[in-house]
Amino acid sequence: MENVVVLIVGAGPAGLATAACLTQLSIPYVIVEREYCSASLWRNRAYDRLKLHLAKEFCELPHMSYPADAPTYIPKALFVKYVDDYIECFNIQPKYLTSVESSTYDGEKKVWSIVAHDMVECKRINFTTKFLVVASGENSAENIPVIPGLQNFPGETIHSSRYKSGKSFSGKSVLVIGSGNSGMEIAYDLATHGVNTSIVVRSPIHVMTKELIRHGITMPNMGPMMLKSKTGRSAVIDVGTVGLIKKGIIQVQGSISEIMGNIVKFQSGDEISFDAIVFATGYKSTTNMWLKNGESMLNDNGLPTKEYPNHWKGENRLYCAGLARRGLAGIAADAKNIANDIKSVISSMSS
Repeated sequence: MENVVVLIVGAGPAGLATAACLTQLSIPYVIVEREYCSASLWRNRAYDRLKLHLAKEFCELPHMSYPADAPTYIPKALFVKYVDDYIECFNIQPKYLTSVESSTYDGEKKVWSIVAHDMVECKRINFTTKFLVVASGENSAENIPVIPGLQNFPGETIHSSRYKSGKSFSGKSVLVIGSGNSGMEIAYDLATHGVNTSIVVRSPIHVMTKELIRHGITMPNMGPMMLKSKTGRSAVIDVGTVGLIKKGIIQVQGSISEIMGNIVKFQSGDEISFDAIVFATGYKSTTNMWLKNGESMLNDNGLPTKEYPNHWKGENRLYCAGLARRGLAGIAADAKNIANDIKSVISSMSS
């Protein structure tokens, strides 16, 4: 049994930011991560051309800026280096390949009891902690929509987490399902590699230009910030996709009715043959698979029950970081709030 003051679950940007903030306040913690590395989404499940979609000043983790000569929009490789430098700067030492299996609150002892699995030594680890921080992210498991006939599609089907470059699809016909930033950027990448590219746009999106309506893309009734807050869907930051749609190089399709062999039937009545399908349909949280007694903080989808900015704190010294769907700036705010609250509780307990 390991007794710790604070247990952080997840060594992505949210968990690392929380660890750094606790370090600044001299609060001891343990951080566990089921993958073999930190920020695994960025290292292992991001396409090659990915950049942060906001300027670097809005994408910093607490207490450390990007190098002065860093570009305005940080590319994948530079962000991973920033994360590595961040870990070194704050001497963060995650327990990798440690998967939390269950977590329950003991009301009598007023502690959280956690059971984890050490995948290296194949043994169980038991933790007790006064403070539990959920930082395992909303991007834990691939989200693949149910489409009639998909199981019989003979071509390649991959989630965006496994997409790296359009080079391997050159000369083929590929359908991208999902029109968020990842879907739009993957469609652009495919088209620039000589791929016959189509993209499914099932609902209105913000792309900051009204003339796209006649190309099959409409804008939502809610503004970009309200849409992000309510649904988690971001406005699309155009990387060149818009121009290729206007030129007819990338085809916009509506909702799919069914798939028959390699033919995709759309609700518009169009039927098109494809060699591959890329699902840029996002992720879902798996937190509720291991977190019990967390109803005060998370809903059935593993997302906060409370509205921003009060989403980060539950009952019984339970916290969440990085689940407000507000990017790295939101992660930084969560981490600071959590560390300061833990500091305040510890101070009140000792007085």
